[in-house]
Amino acid sequence: MGLRVALVQFNASVGDITGNIAAMRGFFANAEDLGVDLLVFPEMCVCGYPPEDLLHKEHFLEYSTESVRKLAKETGKMTVVAGFAERDGDKCYNSLAVMQGGKIEHVYRKCVLPNYGVFDEKRYFSAGNAPLVAEYGGINVAFTICEDIWDAQWLGEFLVGNSGPDLILNLSASPFHLGKVAQRREVVGNCTRNFGCPAGYCNLVGGQDELVFDGRSMFVGTDGEIICQGAAFEKDMIVADISAGKTPEIVNAGIAEKPGHLELGPVAEVYEALVLGSRDYVIKNGFKKVIIGLSGGIDSTLVAVIAVAALGRENVIGVTMPSKFNSAGTIGDAGLLAENLGIEFHTIPISECLTSFDQTLGVVEGWSDTGIAFENLQARIRGTLLMSLSNQLGCMVLTCGNKSETAVGYSTLYGDTAGGFAVIKDVPKTMVYRLCEYINEKFGREVVPVSVIERPPSAELKEGQADSDSLPDYDLLDAILKGYIEDDKSIDKLIEEGHDAGLVKKVVRLVDRNEYKRRQSPPGIKITPKAFGRDRRMPITNKY
Repeated sequence: MGLRVALVQFNASVGDITGNIAAMRGFFANAEDLGVDLLVFPEMCVCGYPPEDLLHKEHFLEYSTESVRKLAKETGKMTVVAGFAERDGDKCYNSLAVMQGGKIEHVYRKCVLPNYGVFDEKRYFSAGNAPLVAEYGGINVAFTICEDIWDAQWLGEFLVGNSGPDLILNLSASPFHLGKVAQRREVVGNCTRNFGCPAGYCNLVGGQDELVFDGRSMFVGTDGEIICQGAAFEKDMIVADISAGKTPEIVNAGIAEKPGHLELGPVAEVYEALVLGSRDYVIKNGFKKVIIGLSGGIDSTLVAVIAVAALGRENVIGVTMPSKFNSAGTIGDAGLLAENLGIEFHTIPISECLTSFDQTLGVVEGWSDTGIAFENLQARIRGTLLMSLSNQLGCMVLTCGNKSETAVGYSTLYGDTAGGFAVIKDVPKTMVYRLCEYINEKFGREVVPVSVIERPPSAELKEGQADSDSLPDYDLLDAILKGYIEDDKSIDKLIEEGHDAGLVKKVVRLVDRNEYKRRQSPPGIKITPKAFGRDRRMPITNKY
């Protein structure tokens, strides 16, 4: 005897229970044609993940459960497994339903609730306390949800008293960051080696606010090695035959539009995450087009390329807004980029606006046209113009600040921070350069003008300005920022590791004093292990 199992990863939208159920139903016919016995969907796929405070609404939970009951009636001969938000009395659970024969046959409730980083599950869910091991086609299947398998020793103790599983199924909603796929492989591999049986790991795909789910569902053999992996950043279905004590035999490689088995390097991973996250944020929030301020610099260039990849050139508008401080090189590169991408492009000089604002503000004693306030005024004029065009044309403004600049406050509140989505908010400046080089390699042509990559970065808000006037070399800055923000290292530890003491103290001071700016900036895609916002939550008023 044996069991044919299919793992489906698809793009679920938070709150769109009807749409998510319809998307799940769309896989039924293909699975039936392949003779699938057990069709598995990801964690919380019925209502989307993370639904956050929607889980406090009784009617939301009731609709989630009722939708699963209705779906159960359509399963035919297959057994279907799907994650949903379940209400039982005054408690809420992160659950999976096993649907068979027109009804919900079993419900398993997630036992290990993560409460770190981007996860707040103890705020919303009660923990389950009972394992679920059931027999299908002569195969004992242990059902788990995401964090349940991250501690193989706990899981072994949890399953004591049940006959040893022949297959461990894990429904997951595991968001992407650099290095995450290796962590998952290690976790699932430890699990299979510990139990001496294969595992099927089913993960979500799609963007949800700051998070991107990258799919890469997998069947893993008893030796911890991956037998088959689903596509990265795309919907997919992978199918395997499971026999007790044997390595899964793959039936097909999936239905993705692109080969899912190909490995992505770290820069390619970040690029795909940014494209998917941008596409889903814009479209799922009811927009079709975006507008970007093109300065001719590397950050806005990268954002524009990602926007075109995500939405199509016909849905991207570039606007350059030069003042007397902008060089001919950057003005020219903004136009060249627009030509390379084939996007709509406008030039709106701001010199007259700047003069008018300067004269208006000049009635106040102390106003000056030579200080930082005057420099920032230019950014605020540009932000106002972009937001006005957004309002008139129905386009979302994409902001262009990177993680390095966001960390130290090298941005203007209500200026270049004004917009709907901060695409590269979690991308360090050094990674921005690597991404632009990768883009030219990927497309086999100079999409990003080489002059943009080679030119020293500058905000161009005053004559002869360069980022290096205010910030250290980005290689040094990013190394300190990673240590302080992502690794939570102290000033003393960073100095001990060889960083200049004065520089470390300056960078840390800038990071700490600019929390108020970050709190008022738009959300952006998480690609590092610790992003500002959902991951790193520091008090604005902070004397530590």
